[in-house]
Amino acid sequence: METDCTTTPPPAAADRAPTSAVEPLPAGTRLLHIGPHKTGTTAVQGALFAARERLPAYGVAFPAHTRHPMEAALAACARPPMMGDTRPTGRHWTRLLEQVRATGGSTSVISSEFFADAPDDGTIARIVEQLGGDRVHVLVTLRPLVRIMPSQWQQYVQNGLRMGYADWLEHMLRKPPYEKPNPSFWQRHRHDRLVERWARATGPERVTVVVVDDRDRGGLMRTFEALLGLPENLLQPVPDATNRSLTLAETEMLRHLNVEFRGNGLPDELYSRLVRNGAVPHMKNTCSPTPRDVKIPTPRWAVDAAAALGAEAAERITALGVRVLGDPALLSAVPERPERPDGPDQQGSEEPGIAPEAAARALYGALAAAASAAPARDVHRTPSKELVRVLGHRCLKRLRRR
Repeated sequence: METDCTTTPPPAAADRAPTSAVEPLPAGTRLLHIGPHKTGTTAVQGALFAARERLPAYGVAFPAHTRHPMEAALAACARPPMMGDTRPTGRHWTRLLEQVRATGGSTSVISSEFFADAPDDGTIARIVEQLGGDRVHVLVTLRPLVRIMPSQWQQYVQNGLRMGYADWLEHMLRKPPYEKPNPSFWQRHRHDRLVERWARATGPERVTVVVVDDRDRGGLMRTFEALLGLPENLLQPVPDATNRSLTLAETEMLRHLNVEFRGNGLPDELYSRLVRNGAVPHMKNTCSPTPRDVKIPTPRWAVDAAAALGAEAAERITALGVRVLGDPALLSAVPERPERPDGPDQQGSEEPGIAPEAAARALYGALAAAASAAPARDVHRTPSKELVRVLGHRCLKRLRRR
């Protein structure tokens, strides 16, 4: 769950372009949506994928065969996979490029937040060139750092992080060079530098920054429709329970599991199969947070630091000469009050507690994943002693029934 921001007055009309006034991109553009993470990417990808068969009627194509071509983006950026997953190969990226080229003169949309992890200017320039050079237009979606931080921390925990939120904030905001334990965080979320890197490859005239206004739930979809020249309301959110954020209690349960998992030296592949792709998604799918569930609260000092960074980023982005849709002032939005008092343990008076049902669902998800992965054995490969034991057990059951 994320930190709630204040309800600030709507931006002045001069500061934000209405959706109806957004000029569509030229036909044949290859729109590259690079995220970054936690800025509405999953919702956009789900809506585009659901509408993919209707898009060609309007000269638009969604070339990927899945909602999110994550492996292709990771391969293009030479980034490691999620913990325990198979490392993507160049073939993933080549296959996506072939799908993009097959769209011909249509406008196409490529969306993956992992493009924000591109490590340097050379990698970015290569991606832009391979996708079509001058045809590429980069789209960056942004939200306030104060909303991104708790959501990103719990996502790192889902990938094996063992550090608590308070310590993680200390490392990200107070301990130079701010690269441990997750160097990818500022690669993605120093938003002014992210926009500047991609603008150097395309030119600022081919970069659009969309500042997401969380008060307008349909605003991001309408912006994509306007940029692509699609009818209003063609893109609709697709319900996805597995994409919800974890509560504080759920995240802490998983974080402690990570500590035990690492401490016992179990293989990463087991974590990927049983935890991230077993226990966690099953728990998310079957248990919805209630009003009693504790959110992940951010202490005031970190809120203020994030707001200052957001204000600095907004000023620099505006000066880059890229097109900005939405109000850059939203990037420095802050909560009305801290959700817990500052202190050495950052715990305040509210201790997280996980519902027994959620714990049971998570455990079942892990067991189900283990069962589905267990190799089946035929009779010929089963030891004789085991066959005798099983047959004897069945005979006894039949005798008892009689």
